[in-house]
Amino acid sequence: MNGDSFFDPEEDKPRDECGVAGVYLNDVSQHNDTALQPMNAATLIYYALYALQHRGQESAGIAVSDGTEVKVHKEMGLVADVFRAEHLADLQGQISIGHVRYSTSGGCRIENAQPMLSRFKLGTVAVAHNGQLVNYEQIKEMLEETGSMFTSTSDTEVILKLIAKSYKKGLERALTDTIQMIKGSFALCVMTENCLIGARDPNGIRPLCLGKLENGWMLASESCAIDAVNGTFVRDINPGEIVIINDDGVLSFEFGEKTSKRSCIFEYIYFARPDSVVDQISVEEARLRMGAMLAKESAVPADVVVGVPDSGLCAALGYARATGVPYAMGIVKNKYIGRSFIAPTQKERENMVFVKLNALKNELSGKRVIVIDDSIVRGTTSRRLVQIIRRAGAKEVHFRVSSPPVKFPCYFGIDMPSRSGLISSAHDVEEIRKEIGADSLAFLSADGMLEACRSCNPAQYGFCKGCFTGEYPISVPGELNGRSTSGTGDVYGN
Repeated sequence: MNGDSFFDPEEDKPRDECGVAGVYLNDVSQHNDTALQPMNAATLIYYALYALQHRGQESAGIAVSDGTEVKVHKEMGLVADVFRAEHLADLQGQISIGHVRYSTSGGCRIENAQPMLSRFKLGTVAVAHNGQLVNYEQIKEMLEETGSMFTSTSDTEVILKLIAKSYKKGLERALTDTIQMIKGSFALCVMTENCLIGARDPNGIRPLCLGKLENGWMLASESCAIDAVNGTFVRDINPGEIVIINDDGVLSFEFGEKTSKRSCIFEYIYFARPDSVVDQISVEEARLRMGAMLAKESAVPADVVVGVPDSGLCAALGYARATGVPYAMGIVKNKYIGRSFIAPTQKERENMVFVKLNALKNELSGKRVIVIDDSIVRGTTSRRLVQIIRRAGAKEVHFRVSSPPVKFPCYFGIDMPSRSGLISSAHDVEEIRKEIGADSLAFLSADGMLEACRSCNPAQYGFCKGCFTGEYPISVPGELNGRSTSGTGDVYGN
């Protein structure tokens, strides 16, 4: 979304690019129980996308198969705006995939909305993708040289073309060939007329999990989407795993060589919902422990601890419990500001933080306040937060961040500014403290962040933390260095 035209209510946060979900319902016509009526898979996907709305707010789409025909409906906007009762009534079938998306500037258009669909002589394939391919340009050029034409700027279309190109070899081979060619991060939900497929990149950077439904199976970016349809979480899809789901159940196989697991650590810091479990780590528990670790590293005398809604709340509670400083709901969020809230100038966009957030004077007036946020990216919102808290009468404002300084862009599915847009890339902690106007500022150390996550599940030891360290699990092509990528992926940066 072009920042010169609209106010972004989460302007100072990195963005996960999308959420994916898939549902396979067993063919109930095979059962003798006439009371067992067919369910509509698209309706379940609709509820799942509601649960994943936080992962993308610019477009939404659902594709569905009734066994012979695949239909798709997708538009720009939130799930509630894109789908109405008549759309779901038309999307009848027992297999469905869905997608919610966020893009960078230049990519917010219907051509990039997902799921993407390809109809060809041997059948139909639909793809929903979360991630970012770092070899997108090379594969696209190769496909164009062999006659493929592209209608979007999304690397998801590359995946779709590759599957279609090898489909005559059979679905399993087409998927394996495709996944061995693409490099980067990906969590895929793929659908044909009669099966649902899930796949996760060899490093497991982007999340994907499997759930059991009363009459079928489900794939989703987060376990909260499985909960939303009254399903049962079964397990995470393993890095480098492909699952094919049909009436025979779930067929699993691995592709390629085993690599080290590198789950995106920002899922635990900010992206995922607190009620989700990602790679056997409770997101809520990880945030509580990050807050406790932050208290251990940088406690300061204070009267009250407050969290920045919503993702800073768990860390603030963990900090308060560890220090014994009372926790209070000192900041209130206006939840009804959408992405279309017009703010034409940079000054106005920065001031819109005052519309989005406000402080409770009764909780903060005359007190030494510790305010906990999950991250600082540009610094704009942090500065406005300090102003809001001081305006409420706080005697001191101590800013604490439950993650390390973000110094590097992400190339694997997070819309992160280039290094020039990251305040921690060019400034040290003291300079940032002066810039945001706090009495003190401290970040959680990288070691503390890792210890907090690992203590939730000692078996999960590998994380992608490139945005903090500049060390990435996959080598990044030189032409990508120094600019943001958009992870759904629109290949143009901010």
